[in-house]
Amino acid sequence: MNETYVECLVKRKTPGYMSFLKILLIMLTVGFVLVGMVFIIALIPAILFGVAAYFVYMNTDLEYEYLYLDRELTVDKVMAKSKRKRAAVYSLDKMEIVAPVKSWHLDNFKNRQTSKNVDYSSGEEKQPDKRFVFYYEGNQKVIFEPSEEMVKAMQFVAPRKVFKD
Repeated sequence: MNETYVECLVKRKTPGYMSFLKILLIMLTVGFVLVGMVFIIALIPAILFGVAAYFVYMNTDLEYEYLYLDRELTVDKVMAKSKRKRAAVYSLDKMEIVAPVKSWHLDNFKNRQTSKNVDYSSGEEKQPDKRFVFYYEGNQKVIFEPSEEMVKAMQFVAPRKVFKD
């Protein structure tokens, strides 16, 4: 049996407005709890703001885990280093092309209308840019940020689909 196993973890950059929203919701929760000590009715908004702050916190501290195993790429979303959710599973056989974001190999796909664009990368353009794009089943464009080892494993299996430039 010739199985290839590669794992990669990428931290998502938190947008500034989400950090501001998280702090604002925490402050509103504390404020309404303090007011709720005098007026009991103010505890209802305190609970609502607390729940909202929890969900904003869970969605601002995101990491994506890529797992490549035997011609299949699995993407998991890790929220606040405590909760894991399966985001997607992609088969290498159904991928049309895998190439860096600014690759000339993607020129034929630039004008393609895709019904779904998904970004599983860190969300920022680094120098050098390590993000890759693949088109899946003709209708989905996926951006991800694999390690060099993962790209080599994918290229070993499908050399005419995977490019490193």
